[in-house]
Amino acid sequence: MATVSILDRTDHGHARNPGLPFGIDAVEDIHVNLSAVERRASSLGGRRTVKKQHQAAWLLKAISCIDLTTLSGDDTAGRVKRLCAKARQPVRQDILNTLGMGDRNLTTGAVCVYHTMVETAVEALDGSNIPVAAVSTGFPAGLSPFELRVKEIEASVAAGASEIDIVITRGHVLTGNWKALYDEIKTFREACGDAHLKTILGTGELVTLRNVAKTSMIAMMAGADFIKTSTGKESVNATLPVSLVMIRAIRAYEEMTGFKIGYKPAGGISAAKDILSYQTLMKEELGNDWLQPDLFRIGASSLLGDIERQLEHFVTGRYSADFRHPMS
Repeated sequence: MATVSILDRTDHGHARNPGLPFGIDAVEDIHVNLSAVERRASSLGGRRTVKKQHQAAWLLKAISCIDLTTLSGDDTAGRVKRLCAKARQPVRQDILNTLGMGDRNLTTGAVCVYHTMVETAVEALDGSNIPVAAVSTGFPAGLSPFELRVKEIEASVAAGASEIDIVITRGHVLTGNWKALYDEIKTFREACGDAHLKTILGTGELVTLRNVAKTSMIAMMAGADFIKTSTGKESVNATLPVSLVMIRAIRAYEEMTGFKIGYKPAGGISAAKDILSYQTLMKEELGNDWLQPDLFRIGASSLLGDIERQLEHFVTGRYSADFRHPMS
C-alpha cells in the first residue's frame, strides 16, 4: 500500500481576531439569496467526488479537525478518559501503518466536554498537545443568569480549558437587538482571556439564513475566534446551506479586516461521505488554510467511527463491524 500524503497539521500563525467596534450598518446591509445558496449547496455532492487514496487522505485530515465530544447527562470520568485515549489514538495502528501514516502522530483536533469534566480531560491529555474545549454559558439553551454564564467561562479557563464553546441568547437575534448580542459576546470573549472563543449560533433556531449571516458577522465583530453552527441539541443542526452562509460571512470579514476566523459545523454529521462535502466547501470558498484544525473543526462523536471503518475498507477491501473500532 502506497503512502497516503496529507497536509501536515500546522499552525499558520495568523493573528487573533481583536474584533471591531459595533456598527449597525455592518449587519443591516446583509442580504442572502436563498435559491442561490440552496443551488450551490446541492451541487457539492455530485459535482465533486474524492475516491481511493485521495479520499483516504481527506478523511485522515478530517480526523485531525474533529472536536471529539461527549455531552451527555450520564458522562463519567471513565467515559471522558476513554474519549481522551481515543483522541490520542483515533485510528488503529495497523491501519495507519498500512497507509504509511504510522509515525505521524495523528490525533483529533480537540476533546469537548462539560465544565465538570475539564480537569479530568486535561489530565488525561497531558503531554499530547490536544486542547480541551468546554461548552459554557448555560449550554445548550444559554438562558441562565448572565453573571453565572460569565463565571462559568472563567471557571472552565481556570480548570485548564484552552477553548470555550459559548452559546448566544437567540432571543437577541429574533428581536433584532444586535447591540445586546454584540455586548454579550464581547463580554464572553473578555472572560476567555487567552482561551479561544468558539461562538455557537444555534442556527436551527434563528429562522432565516439572513439572521444566520447577520449573527455570524456580529459574533466576529465581537471577537469570536470561531463561529459554530449548533449545540447538537437543536432539532436542526449543521447543514450545507447554513455552512455556506457562515463561510461567506467569514470570507467577507477577512476581506474587510484581514483576520481569519475559524468555522465549526456541529450536530448531525455522522457519515464519512458527509464530511467530504464540508471539506470541499471549505476548500472552494476559503482555501487550503481552512482545512487545518486551527481554522476548521468538526463537532462530532460517531463520525470518527465511520471514518475509521472507511479507512479499513480502503486498506482491506472489506467493511468491518463497528465493534472493531470502539471508543474505549
